[in-house]
Amino acid sequence: MTDVKASPLDSRIGEPETHKATIEHAEHVVPQYTQLPDHSAAEKSNPVADEDPRSAETKNEKDSKSNAATGGPEFQIPKTCKAGCVVNPGPNFTVQVEEVPVPEPGPDEVLLKLNATGICYSDLHYMLEDLAMPKMTEFGVRSAGHEGAGVVVKVGSGVKNWKVGDRGGVKPMWDCCMNCELCWDGFHETYCSKTVATGLMTTGTYQQYITSPARYTTRIPDGVDDFTAGPIMCSGSTIYRSIVESQLKAGDWAVFPGAGGGVGHMGVQIAKAMGFRVIGIDGGEEKKALCMKLGCESFVDFTKTEDVVAEVIKITGGLGAHGVFVTATSAAAYKTAPMMVRVGGRVMCIGLTPAGTATVGADPGWFIFKNLHVIGTMVGSMRDTDAALDFAARGLLKPIYELYPIARLPEAVDKLRNGKVAGRGVVDFNS
Repeated sequence: MTDVKASPLDSRIGEPETHKATIEHAEHVVPQYTQLPDHSAAEKSNPVADEDPRSAETKNEKDSKSNAATGGPEFQIPKTCKAGCVVNPGPNFTVQVEEVPVPEPGPDEVLLKLNATGICYSDLHYMLEDLAMPKMTEFGVRSAGHEGAGVVVKVGSGVKNWKVGDRGGVKPMWDCCMNCELCWDGFHETYCSKTVATGLMTTGTYQQYITSPARYTTRIPDGVDDFTAGPIMCSGSTIYRSIVESQLKAGDWAVFPGAGGGVGHMGVQIAKAMGFRVIGIDGGEEKKALCMKLGCESFVDFTKTEDVVAEVIKITGGLGAHGVFVTATSAAAYKTAPMMVRVGGRVMCIGLTPAGTATVGADPGWFIFKNLHVIGTMVGSMRDTDAALDFAARGLLKPIYELYPIARLPEAVDKLRNGKVAGRGVVDFNS
C-alpha cells in the first residue's frame, strides 16, 4: 500500500476579523505541497506569440478543425486573455487586470475558457501571505482563484473522456496523485500529500483561460449555470462535506457562525434541505434578511446581542445545539463554539484564521463532561462537489452573489477584504 504522509500544514482558510465584529465569514482551502508538472514554458510564453499573424491564424484554423472533428463546437482560441494578477504580495498587495498568454494543455489536460469565478477569502490569504505555508510567489503564480466554471475549448492528445464544448469546473485542489489510500476511498483525496492547490501552486481561476487535469475536472450538470457552479466548486462542496461528517440528522439544531458569508449561506441552505433546524449568527440587517430568507429558523445578531452563547442555549430549549459549523474565523467564534453545543455535540471546524490568532477549545473538563466532538473538515472531494451540484440542479442550493465584470475584479477583492460582501462575489469574464 502506498505510504500516506499527513502534511504538517493541514489547515483552513477563513475570512477576516473586523475591528468591531466578533464573528465573520469564512472561506477556505487547504493546500498540501508537491512538485508540479512543468508547465512553465506554456505559461511564460504562448507558442504562437512570436509568430507572424498569418501563422497564428493558421493555428486557429487548425484548432477549429480539430474541435470540429471531435463533434464539439468550434472556438477561436486567442493568444492572450484577461487575468487578475497580484502585485506586491503581502499586507499591502493589490490586484490588477492584465493580458497574459493563453496556456497550452498538456497531453492529459483540457483547456478551459472560464465564464465565471467566485472570489474566496482564501484567495486573499494567499495574496496577503498571512498563513504558515509556502507563498504563491514561490511557485511563480500570479493569479489566485479556485472556483472556476466554463467550457472546454481544447483537449490534450491523451484525453479521451472530454470533448470541446463540454462544461467543466475547477476546484480548490487542481490535482492529486490518484494512487494512494486517501485518493482511492473517494472522499479524502483532498488530504493526499501530493495535492496541487489551485491559485497557490498553479495558475488559478482569476485567469480566464487555464488548464486543468482531465481526470480531476468537474462536470457541470445541465440546469446549473456557471455563476452558480463556480462558487459551489469550493464553498458549496466544502460545507456539504462538513455537514456529512457531522452526522447530524433531520430535526437536529445546527448553528452557523458566519451564516451570511460565502460558505455559511450555502450551509444554511443545505442544512435546511436536510431537515435541520438552523440558527444563523452574523451581524447586520442585510445578513439577517438573507439568512432568514434562505432557511434559518432563528438569527442571532452578534452586533446587538450581549451574550450570543446564552441566546443560542435559549433558542435550543436550554440544551444547546447538536452541531456548530464554524464558517467564521474570528477568535471569538472558535472560543465560544464549544459553549453552544449540548452533551455529545459536534464542533465542526471549517474557517481558518491567520496563523496564531485563534484556538479552538475550553477547559478539558468541558469536553470530558459533555462528551464533545471537535472535527476539522477539508475542502470537498470530487464526489462532494458532484453532490453539491446535484442540490443546485434540484433547486435546493442557490449561491447568492454580487456580480462583477473582470475589469472590476480589484474592486471586488477589496470589498471582500473589508467584509462588505453578503453571500459571494462572482466575476463575469464576458462582461
